[in-house]
Amino acid sequence: MAGTAVAPSVIKVAAICGSLRKASFHRGLVRSAIEICNESIEGMQIEYVEIEPLPFINTDLEVNGTYPPVVEAFRKKIQEADSVLFASPEYNYSVSPPLKNAIDWASRPPNVWADKPAAIISTGGGFGGGRSQYHLRQIGVFIDLHFINKPEFWVNAFQPPKKFESDGTLLDLESKERLKQLLLSLQTFTLRLKYGK
Repeated sequence: MAGTAVAPSVIKVAAICGSLRKASFHRGLVRSAIEICNESIEGMQIEYVEIEPLPFINTDLEVNGTYPPVVEAFRKKIQEADSVLFASPEYNYSVSPPLKNAIDWASRPPNVWADKPAAIISTGGGFGGGRSQYHLRQIGVFIDLHFINKPEFWVNAFQPPKKFESDGTLLDLESKERLKQLLLSLQTFTLRLKYGK
């Protein structure tokens, strides 16, 4: 119950990227978030959690209430995190297949997403991946994730000035500042929701 637990000295955030491309802009957003935390946000640490090794969701792989070792390891990372940061690319107006697969594995009993504070970042053309964020929020309702509402964060990757290097590194200073504000909001929300601070 909120208010009864002692807040940790460092909030642990599990960062998950829905793109498997090594040089993707979404991975660049996660790297930038990690750098911002390390350099200017005291009391919060982001760990990138890889989803590429996860097999396709298949309940035939569940044996006597256990999961394949790679799935168990992923679920443990989510369970141990205080909150979650999703980098969510948009595929056909929705979340990417690898991200949905990871979400489904971690929602199997017991659902390790339950009661986690979370935030979403995205980039792309036009709406900057914003439609994937809406679908991710809908998924979050069922698996008991609690997303921060403000600030929202998405970047139009192709509108001048240049936002990313070809390797996915975020260049845009205004986007970096907006990303920092989102992380600070996630930190505040996590402390309030989980520890009553």
